[in-house]
Formats: sequence, structure tokens, C-alpha cells
Amino acid sequence: MNMNATLLKIKLLNPEFPNKSTGIINGESSGLLNWNDIAYPQMYDLYQTLLSNFWKAQEINMQDDLKQWDYLSPVEQDVFLRLNTQLASLDSLQTPTMTQVMDYVTDSSFKAIFAVIAQQEAVHNESYSYILSSLVPLAEQKKRFDQAKNDPIVRKRNQLILDAYEEFRNNPTPLNLFKLAVNSINLEGIYFYAGFAFFYHLARQQKMLKTSTMISYIQRDEMQHAYFIAQFIRILLTENPELDSEENIEYIYQTIGQAVELEKEWARFILKEIKGIDLEEFGGYVEYLANKRFRQLGLVNLYQDRENPMPWIHVFSDEMMNETKSDFFEQKSRTYSKVTQSNGFDEL
Repeated sequence: MNMNATLLKIKLLNPEFPNKSTGIINGESSGLLNWNDIAYPQMYDLYQTLLSNFWKAQEINMQDDLKQWDYLSPVEQDVFLRLNTQLASLDSLQTPTMTQVMDYVTDSSFKAIFAVIAQQEAVHNESYSYILSSLVPLAEQKKRFDQAKNDPIVRKRNQLILDAYEEFRNNPTPLNLFKLAVNSINLEGIYFYAGFAFFYHLARQQKMLKTSTMISYIQRDEMQHAYFIAQFIRILLTENPELDSEENIEYIYQTIGQAVELEKEWARFILKEIKGIDLEEFGGYVEYLANKRFRQLGLVNLYQDRENPMPWIHVFSDEMMNETKSDFFEQKSRTYSKVTQSNGFDEL
């Protein structure tokens, strides 16, 4: 396979091909999805897990948070609104990107999961708007979205993701799909956590608990999305050994490492006046999260081993992961270690 050859959009129906896809890209597949006849049966478990997470923003009554809003300090209110719209700006990128990937993925079971992820990202984006609409007038909402759009630190963070996403949009090659997937892990598995930490910090003071509940639902979804994308990358490299190169493994380390530094920089800027969040601890927490991403990819840690240095952050039970812990690989490749419950699937 040529890593730089343009992938063709998959025809909707190919009756001459089998229903079970012969590859997640550049494979043969009829386009018909029979969940009982798929190449990676574990994908059905993951699909079911994603569906079991279904929720709507309107299920959460924001009245309690509205009553507390005026009691937040001006700094807390400012950080709250900036983080809300910054997180919304990231989720805005995911729905169209995941939808576009579906056009080039051969395996119909993967298409279905990308479709669910795209829908869930739309729900996440709406939930941030729902929180805002409960707390501040439309004029303030618009101002804050413009602030997120124009903030130089936010733009620098987003550019790392945007460059990879636009590169695939303009030139959909296997290599660019791989890079898009790595940056999707950055977005879902690294970039949200300074924001999450702030909202959980308010919650541990019994402030804005409805918002933190919403954030916990979003985090639960993002955990699953990052897990799925990691498995997608592993399968992509296993099925296409030309992609499984030292250069591409170095790209994973370099790009996730860059996202870690950008997340630390954002935290130092946005959380600097928030008492009770230790920014050094937060830096260690982001490295701790990044190590989990590397292990999900079957790679060794980049950062020193450590326990979660911020245990007060709501780190959610991995019970939802139980059905998706089985490894998809019969044999170890040159690059990968086997993923086990002990090295990749504890709390995310």
C-alpha cells in the first residue's frame, strides 16, 4: 500500500463484495452491515457501550447552578465562560471530521461507530450552549464564542488539530488518516482536561454541581472515543504494515507530547488565578493521562510512571470499559506490546 495514495470514497453498495470487510481502508465490502458477520466482533460491544451512554443536555435541570452563578467570583465566572466556549469550539470540529472519515473507511461496523461518535460530539457541543443559555444572555454568549475563536492561545492549541484535520480533508491518504486519528486522541484524550479540572474543582466546593454532572457525562463519552480511536490506529497499522514505521511511531510520541505541552500552557494561563488547583500537579496529571493514551496504543510510556497526582478529580469507573477490554490482535507486531487490564485500561 502506498501511504500517500489518495483514498477513494467508498461506493454505497458493492454487491460483488462480501459483507464482512477485508480491511478498514482499501478493503472490499458490500456496504451492508450485518453485526453478526464483521471482521472485528469486539466492535459490536463498543457500539453497544456507546449507545448505553446516550444522554441529552435537557435531562439536567440547571436551576441550581443559575442560583449559584451570582455567588461565583468574577474570576470564576470569567474562567467558567472562557472554558465553556473553548471546549465547545473543540467539539465543533469533531462532528464534521468524524463524518468525513466515514466516506473513506471500508468496514461498515467502523462507519457505524464513527456515526455514533459524530452524533455524541454534536450533543457535547449543544450541552455547552445549553449551560451558557441557562446562565448568561445571548449577547454575552456571542462575545465569549468570539473570544474563544480569536484567543491566541486557543488558536495555537486548535491549530495542531486543525492542520491534521484539514490535511486529510484536502488530501485523504492513509498517512493523513493516521495523523488525523492521532490528533483526534489529542483532542478527546488530552485537550479537555484543564477545563474538566476547573469544573470538578468548583464541584468539590459544592458549586455548579449540575454543570459538573454534564461534564462527567461528556468525559465518559470522550473516554470511549479516545479508546476507540486508539484501537482504530492499532488496527490501521496492523493491517497496513507500511504505516507501522519508526517515523510514524515517533509522530505519535511527538504529537501527543506537543498536545501535552499546549494543554499545560493553557492551564497556566486559564487557571492561574484559581486557588486550589496546583498547576505543577496539573502538569503531572496531563502527563499521567498521556501515558494512558500511549498504553492504549500499545506503546510504552513517554513520561515517568506516577499515580494520579490529582485524585480529587472525578476519575470515572472503568466498568463501562469491561466489555471492550479484549485485545484485537492475535500476535504482537514489531512495535506493540499487548494491552492488558494492568497496562492500559484502568481509569482514564
